[in-house]
Amino acid sequence: MTVRVVIVDDQGMVRTGFGVLLNAQPDIEVVGEAVNGAEGLARVAELRPDVVLMDVRMPVMDGLEATRRLLAGDAADRPKVLMLTTFDLDDYVYEALRAGASGFLLKDASATELADAVRVVAAGDALLSPSVTRRLIAEFSRLGAPRAPSRRRLDVLTERETEVLALVARGLSNGEIAAELVVAEQTVKTHFGRILMKLALRDRAQAIVYAYDVGLVRPGD
Repeated sequence: MTVRVVIVDDQGMVRTGFGVLLNAQPDIEVVGEAVNGAEGLARVAELRPDVVLMDVRMPVMDGLEATRRLLAGDAADRPKVLMLTTFDLDDYVYEALRAGASGFLLKDASATELADAVRVVAAGDALLSPSVTRRLIAEFSRLGAPRAPSRRRLDVLTERETEVLALVARGLSNGEIAAELVVAEQTVKTHFGRILMKLALRDRAQAIVYAYDVGLVRPGD
């Protein structure tokens, strides 16, 4: 099955370069481009792609606002959004993830990294590099404790699922969590899948934000 992609970036060289690299993949097709967030929303509504590569900073409407609008509501056919940035320590990391972005990709990514990133988010997973996860945690530390911490929704989780969620929020991979808990990696994947389902979360990015929002984990734990 071919992954259909729309590229939203105000730099023509980025759009062209990424388009060439992605169209060279047998399972990925770039179906459209846009030069700003507003035009991107129109193109996405028209073309219904699986993945949107969204630049963070653009004129008219930036990528953050476009992502908020694109992912608002409960439409089942909403695309996955992969934010494009020059630096992985971009100021918008936290807000973009809260808006529903599935991850971040540096603009100097290699052809392999670019294609793999598109496949990862198209499959419903999140693309969060360790550096981005550290940035997210640092942002929560800067903001301080949640204003209204509530762990009531966590009551639907088992003790082990709560433990897995806490480790995910600290930036551990499934393999690292498996080693920590002395279980098989597939077991961790099963637990995490149930966590997403029970808490109505989309992916790893949302799970990390959620865990800090409700006070399950705090920076420095």
